[in-house]
Amino acid sequence: MTKLKLLAVAAAGAATMAVMTAGPARSAELILRGASCFPIGSPPGLGFEKYVKDVNAAGAGVVQIKLLGGAPAIGSPFTMTRRMARGTYDIIGCPDAYFGNVVPECEALRLSDYKPSEMRKNGAYAYMQKVFNAKNIYFLGRQRSDGPFFLWLSKPITKPDLTGLHLRVSPVYTPFFKSLGATVQRSNIAQIYTYMENGTVQGYGWPAIGWVPPWIKVTKYRVEPGFYIAALQLMVNLEKWNTLTKEQKAVLQKVALEHERANEDHEGRLAKAKAWMASKGMKTIKFTGADAEKWTKAAKDTGWAQLIERSPKHGPVLQRMMRKN
Repeated sequence: MTKLKLLAVAAAGAATMAVMTAGPARSAELILRGASCFPIGSPPGLGFEKYVKDVNAAGAGVVQIKLLGGAPAIGSPFTMTRRMARGTYDIIGCPDAYFGNVVPECEALRLSDYKPSEMRKNGAYAYMQKVFNAKNIYFLGRQRSDGPFFLWLSKPITKPDLTGLHLRVSPVYTPFFKSLGATVQRSNIAQIYTYMENGTVQGYGWPAIGWVPPWIKVTKYRVEPGFYIAALQLMVNLEKWNTLTKEQKAVLQKVALEHERANEDHEGRLAKAKAWMASKGMKTIKFTGADAEKWTKAAKDTGWAQLIERSPKHGPVLQRMMRKN
């Protein structure tokens, strides 16, 4: 063998040894396209923005999320989930109020009497995962809980009767408010202040946590007890999810669970929000006894009835898994 050939063989052997000792190549950092169903920087959108920040810190070199914007600047929040499922975005943070037109069964997440940790144990989340998967969505879980919804008013009421009130609604509580006599209309978050200020509506539904501070100028009363649970859900395009490595999935899941656990109990944040509102002059209308029972029962009954009507196959199953009474 000539000297030149010997050198070539030695070089090839060295290259092979280098590959063998180096181990498997590290996959390149993946960039996911993220979007929020709320305006960037707005109180209800801060939860998803924090999730993005925490993923980017934990996933350096593995997976990152590039936040492309939030609704309504990048489109209606009611179309965000559909566009994500079709591949426009890879991951979004969105309340179930905005994607019932894609996954009607998602309403069960706000109606549930159980905490996320309990739903992970009793099979409810596993069942929901199958429902989401059928729409090309991977359900990561609840990213943030803003506690119960409340009715907020510019004028007082004395009983659970909304007759004569014109209220701004989302699909979350439309059947509930209508069942008690209200007339309703939809709007985006940016229009609520104006509609309350000019008297177009006399009230609206919203959670106390994630509430927009300037609304204090046009909102005088909060009606209790609250109803349902206002939560931000994390969803990933299923086709994209299936292309992720185990390491990339682990980062997204780990941070999601950390956020879910941290937000499971919201009483402290709720008390703080109520105290601030009281300091600004907001009054509380609190139903008790039979009135409170009527208010709460109407919320539950109308919510589950709507879900079962929209999803006669899955609705009854979810109600058995998620409703206590």
